[in-house]
Amino acid sequence: MLLIFGSFSGNYSKEIKEKYNYLSASLKNGGIMLFQKQLMMRKVVYSLFPIYLAAVFFYGIYFFIVSIAVFAAGIMTEYLFMKYYGKKISEAVLVTCMIYLLSLPPEVPVWIAATGIVFGVLFGKCVYGGFGRNIFNPAITGRLFIYITFPGKMTSLWTVPSFFGFGKIDGIASATPLYMMRQGEIPELLNLFTGLRTGSAGEGFTVLIILAAVYLIYTKTANWKAIASTLASFLVFSTLFFLIGAENSFPPIHAVLSGSILFVAVFMVTDPVSAPKKPQAILVYGLMVGGIAALVRTFSLFPEGTSFGILIGNTFASLFDEWFPKPALKKPPVKKADNPGNVKPVESSGAAADKSAGNGGAKNSDAQASPGEASGQASETGDKHSLKGGVNE
Repeated sequence: MLLIFGSFSGNYSKEIKEKYNYLSASLKNGGIMLFQKQLMMRKVVYSLFPIYLAAVFFYGIYFFIVSIAVFAAGIMTEYLFMKYYGKKISEAVLVTCMIYLLSLPPEVPVWIAATGIVFGVLFGKCVYGGFGRNIFNPAITGRLFIYITFPGKMTSLWTVPSFFGFGKIDGIASATPLYMMRQGEIPELLNLFTGLRTGSAGEGFTVLIILAAVYLIYTKTANWKAIASTLASFLVFSTLFFLIGAENSFPPIHAVLSGSILFVAVFMVTDPVSAPKKPQAILVYGLMVGGIAALVRTFSLFPEGTSFGILIGNTFASLFDEWFPKPALKKPPVKKADNPGNVKPVESSGAAADKSAGNGGAKNSDAQASPGEASGQASETGDKHSLKGGVNE
């Protein structure tokens, strides 16, 4: 009995020790090893976190509850799918959940928010094989799904910003800026710039979005050309429509600061997976997204067109990469091999024969050597080759 108990205790303590060492190693590596470590995705999460905190501050505890549901549903969806294939969850799912969450109306029902993120992660990412293989941006896929499926809920549950959900801030309209401008009202630029306006949870904090863009560009996490081309295209089209007097066209600056175009340009157009890879293709991609967003916003029944711009751009991303040649790779300079021991280079057989003939005192340089002499010269040259090859080795 003592032997059995001792053996059981030893095995049990060994198992506990192994689990403790595994947990310790996981924490030292920056987190539970359930996730695949992706430093680039972590930087995106870092840039989004101040916007998330601002959203919680201005929209209160209910939005915090929605965020818990979104992250739980998104992570669990990818976990179940990846567990079947024996893979880890990518940290990119945290970026997907955060971007999706901040694109929702602050008072969206919890079950609708959870449905959208499950659809986005599953059908926008997992069915293609997981991270790195998806064609479409999973966050915008889930957002557009619930936007079309539940249009009444997604276009009416706007909340006026307040201090953690208590007390309305004075001077802020209950309608979104895009709706106000369609009715002929022009919102104040200060409210548009500070984010004190009605709209999706994270799209209005312009200052924080600009700071996030600076951080992502500085850390080489986001491509500034994608951001610049998207905003430039949107601004050009918006200005053109405004100058020709198109219906539902707005002043250019108000158009850029209203809606989600700035948020989309910084966090969605720069997605490294669903966007093109070549520099020229990235520029064309950004021009397409910005142009389509302006067209849909101005001429369709939808008040915003960024979701359609992203998905259509994702569709053509691979084609854009095919249009342009691969960038030429610079060949590294060829280094000359070292010559240890100052060994003289091996002379060719022809040079050795000329030298041998010259040393023999041949009077006519054009005369050919006899077969015996040629044989001797070849033998001598072969000996030199073998000797000097052995030195170089």
